Amino acid sequence: MSAAPLPLLAEIVRSGFVEGHHRGSVVVLGADGGVEFALGLPDSPVYPRSSNKPFQAAGVLASGLALSGERLALATASHSGEPFHLDLVRTMLAEHGLSESDLRCPAALPIDPEETEAYLASGQKPSRTAMNCSGKHTAMLAASAANGWPLDTYTDPDHPLQRLIRGTLEEAAGESVAHTGVDGCGAPVMALTLTGLARGFRTLALASSETPEGRVADAMRAHPEYVAGTRRHDTWLMRGLPGAVSKEGAEAVQGVGLPDGRALAIKLDDGGKRALGPVLAQVLGRVMGVAAPVLDQLAEAPVLGGGEPVGRIRAAF
Repeated sequence: MSAAPLPLLAEIVRSGFVEGHHRGSVVVLGADGGVEFALGLPDSPVYPRSSNKPFQAAGVLASGLALSGERLALATASHSGEPFHLDLVRTMLAEHGLSESDLRCPAALPIDPEETEAYLASGQKPSRTAMNCSGKHTAMLAASAANGWPLDTYTDPDHPLQRLIRGTLEEAAGESVAHTGVDGCGAPVMALTLTGLARGFRTLALASSETPEGRVADAMRAHPEYVAGTRRHDTWLMRGLPGAVSKEGAEAVQGVGLPDGRALAIKLDDGGKRALGPVLAQVLGRVMGVAAPVLDQLAEAPVLGGGEPVGRIRAAF
């Protein structure tokens, strides 16, 4: 990264006083695929984290595994750990002759605080099924089993499935993977520029339903609650903007493709996901001219004092 500070994207306002800032990078592609707006360093590689999941799911389809509907949407998910998420993960494992012990993601609690409270109150403990990436891992395992590939090394970057996923990602993004590391769930995470990530989401949004990318996009649009959860902004956005494809990633990454071919990618440098909704709403609304009630929902990020709102996180560009 450059030694120069990245541009200010959001600020935290408490009781009328600005007490903090979030800096980062943004890129917006026009309907023709060209860059129309950019801030920061959109051509420096970042780990998209879970924003890569739609392309990982497309790679799973390219391997020949037959997934569709809610199952395919869950393969792209950073799910909240709601009961319908966990039930479907267990169902998918059973359908493919697999068990939770085959998963290589770590045991975890649901990422939605309300779901964590209910999960613990019911007497359950951290599990691999509850880990938010369990749908992706189940799909990867199922693809490996269907192809006769090793199950115990499916997260190895040199595994046949991971090589296929890398090629799928590079083709969608129009660039080579800059670096490969280990994601929080244990699967490979492959670095792209923000511009490449935006191109990938443009590919998803425009892809024919006959292609793996198009099938993934169709499943995400039809079942957004399986991509995220009932209280998550990816779900709200795909419901509120018909035809959009949206996926958040850890460390405050966001990719969105719109049905007219426009796309965006965002990275907040400090990983402050609390500011991602207001920044996303600002890019869609002020920069891209999108008008929809869901943008107000995305922008709502109150700052609390004594349990009551005393300020907010707001976009600052």
